[in-house]
Amino acid sequence: MFEHERVSSVASATVLAPSRDSTVDELRAKISSMQATKLDTRLIPTHPALAGLLPGGGLQQGAAYSLDRSAMLLMTLLAAPSAAGTWCGIVGMPEFGVEAAQHFGVDLDRLVLVPHPGDQWLAVTAAIADVMGVVVTRPPRRATDSSVARLAARLRQRGTTLLVLGPWPQTDAMLSLSRSEWHGIGEGHGHLSAREVTVTVTTRASGRPRSARLWLPDAAEAVRRSGAVVEREQHDQRRFA
Repeated sequence: MFEHERVSSVASATVLAPSRDSTVDELRAKISSMQATKLDTRLIPTHPALAGLLPGGGLQQGAAYSLDRSAMLLMTLLAAPSAAGTWCGIVGMPEFGVEAAQHFGVDLDRLVLVPHPGDQWLAVTAAIADVMGVVVTRPPRRATDSSVARLAARLRQRGTTLLVLGPWPQTDAMLSLSRSEWHGIGEGHGHLSAREVTVTVTTRASGRPRSARLWLPDAAEAVRRSGAVVEREQHDQRRFA
């Protein structure tokens, strides 16, 4: 199903392209030889700035999460599991910045990209989910309910975590950004050096949002809680599809 090649630059992520002549068997064998035995816990490593907002205290195996289309938020979520040795796959994001991801702490040796899955994006996402601990996809269109149900069953069976950029049926939680403020320019000079945002997590189970102010990133290019108090807001009660 895939052909693969290495990215030629500082970045060393593996790039896969759909192919009729090959399968994921080679990739599965490679990952099996490198990946540690899966942990018994249902949680996977999660950045401490975000873990407390998520149900159960972190990202869970077999669960699906929908995210605002924020590259920085995505890279923050990928950094902790990647650094802990989990393989991560990204489907349908040709503009994904591998060097920026590396700076956030993503291990490029355990990162696989399928930038152009074409009409087979859902099949590619499912195939990648068979062999990786975390899969990211950006759907070009809404998937059918039956396709989503089959993928959800596959995620649970494999213990794979799915991160979806944009809305997704049967998502376990939604992560959204609001009140974005850039810092660093003062009195007509300087440059933007830090960004402060409110991250809100809304779960399927309770529908009750949890929010925190984060530096994404701060002036030292680190992601952390800002310490600012989140004002009580009238959160948008978006329906789960």
